[in-house]
Amino acid sequence: MKDTARHQGMRNLLARQLTEREQYPISDEKVLQAIRTIPRHLFLDSIFEEKAYQDIAFPIGAGQTISRPHTVAFQTELLQVSEGQKVLEIGTGSGYQSAVLVALRVELYTIERQQELFKKTQLFLSRIGYIPKKMLLGDGYKGYPAQAPYDRILVTAGAPEVPKELLAQLKVGGRLVIPIGKGEQIMTVFDRISPIEFSKQEYGTFGFVPMLENVQTRTR
Repeated sequence: MKDTARHQGMRNLLARQLTEREQYPISDEKVLQAIRTIPRHLFLDSIFEEKAYQDIAFPIGAGQTISRPHTVAFQTELLQVSEGQKVLEIGTGSGYQSAVLVALRVELYTIERQQELFKKTQLFLSRIGYIPKKMLLGDGYKGYPAQAPYDRILVTAGAPEVPKELLAQLKVGGRLVIPIGKGEQIMTVFDRISPIEFSKQEYGTFGFVPMLENVQTRTR
């Protein structure tokens, strides 16, 4: 698939629609510019190309999905990143959310537990020029302590509860965005106020694939 002027027009329309939503409209211009720029259709199988810029989630293999554009934009807006910040992403998946964060010029560390997706996405992101600082194959519940603490941590799978390891890897003044719950999840934001204190805010209900603990799936 190629990225054409028609695709660009579809992205522009999508970005405008995201600003016009009744619930949780997107207002961060840097996030909207990333949505306008990144060719989402290239992250999908060609059979989905015509619907790539609708606000729909799609399967990407290994039982995983690429999240709806609004979900990606909303989580990114909640994260409130600044250029140069160190960000940990749990759940690389297709790499679309990773590309949005790279477009915002953060230092991105991203973890994927599915070897099949890890290999495919690592190659693909390199090919299209949205390259994280580091991609890892591993258990997202454990985070990546080797580079902690992080300014921001983003979880792109539904966790039954917030992993303590991720809270521990967050800087004082840092922020964690994570969907919490079984089945449907509540988008939740934790801000680290001090070494022992966190504030918590809850937003709307979302649907993510489950975040599995102690699981790292390798291709046989």
